[in-house]
Amino acid sequence: MKTVNSLLAATGTTIFTVMSALAVEHKSINLGQGFPDTDGPLDVIQAAVDALHDGRNQYPPMTGVAELREAVAAANKRFYGLDIDPNGEVVVTSGATEAITACLMAVIDPGDEVVLIEPLYDTYLPVVRMLGAVPRLVRLSPPKWELPRAELAAAFGPKTKAILLNTPMNPTGKIFTNAELAFIAELMQKHDTYAICDEVYEHLTFDGWKHVPLMTLPGMRERCMRVGSAGKTFSFTGWKIGYVSAPRALATVVAKAHQNLTFTSAPNLQRAVAVGLAKDDAYFASLSSGLQAKRDRLAAGLRELGLDVLEARGSYFITTDFSPLGFAGDDVAFCRHITEHAGVTAIPVSAFYETDAPSQYARFAFCKREEVLDEAVARLKRHFLPAAQAGTARAKLTGTG
Repeated sequence: MKTVNSLLAATGTTIFTVMSALAVEHKSINLGQGFPDTDGPLDVIQAAVDALHDGRNQYPPMTGVAELREAVAAANKRFYGLDIDPNGEVVVTSGATEAITACLMAVIDPGDEVVLIEPLYDTYLPVVRMLGAVPRLVRLSPPKWELPRAELAAAFGPKTKAILLNTPMNPTGKIFTNAELAFIAELMQKHDTYAICDEVYEHLTFDGWKHVPLMTLPGMRERCMRVGSAGKTFSFTGWKIGYVSAPRALATVVAKAHQNLTFTSAPNLQRAVAVGLAKDDAYFASLSSGLQAKRDRLAAGLRELGLDVLEARGSYFITTDFSPLGFAGDDVAFCRHITEHAGVTAIPVSAFYETDAPSQYARFAFCKREEVLDEAVARLKRHFLPAAQAGTARAKLTGTG
């Protein structure tokens, strides 16, 4: 038999699938994969139900139903002051992962270079390579996750076609500052490149931080493809409805890529998401404030346990340094250990790097019910604290503490 595709054959199963399966096997609380454990707004659900009965269940337009394209355009104007034409500058996709793939397909030719920022979502690299492009990796380092400007500038060159920018960022919770965005925009103009902007956590920001799309900066309107996600904004991750906002010249090609990937998405879910995007400001404010309270609740519990909790300005996730616990193993071993022996699942942060990753960090998702977060912390304390307390007691008895 001839060989199968070598790149796909060599690509491992995503860490989220691996850890979620392990969580099920050990009846562990899954704080690994980033999905809420409650449904989103009831009126949006009802809109999806009603739309099933309105006689429009055949193929919708390839770029999305008019209601959703108009809602995406209106949201761009409402939140960011962007004027987007719903009839030529919006493409609805089957989730943000497809949207990112379609955007990369729209601008990448074999041999082009794409700048990627680590740690990064684990589908970025395989897609870039499947398109025959060369990834140029730039690394952010914990605990501050600051943008290394010299390294980023060095990653751009004559073959650079695009940068893939994720803000708010998974897994770090980083929101790129205005100064960092301006520096990226300067490099893009200097090297005549595009940006695929993964902004799925755009409404999940905390502590007064606000999301600023790269597209809003001077000179960026014609260079950026902005990706949003109904799954993250409305807590319906299983619906897989994403959307791309882009200048017409780019959106036309994104639509051709979309045509050859999924072609379209469920029309009733599209019309329901349109209802969601029109919700009042109170909904979006409560989304952020509610998640911020959950972030703080989980962070406090993990600090009591002894972990160092890094700042998270947005997204569903907090990153922790577990080295203060004295665990003898790397992050993969730690996440497997707490799943199997404490009944709590997290994601090893090394999964978000290609090579030479830091090995003492674990990512926890806080987009769960409060009682679930409390039980997760309680399980970790039952597992780790008795041993720590026993060690303290022994040290006092032997005079070594």
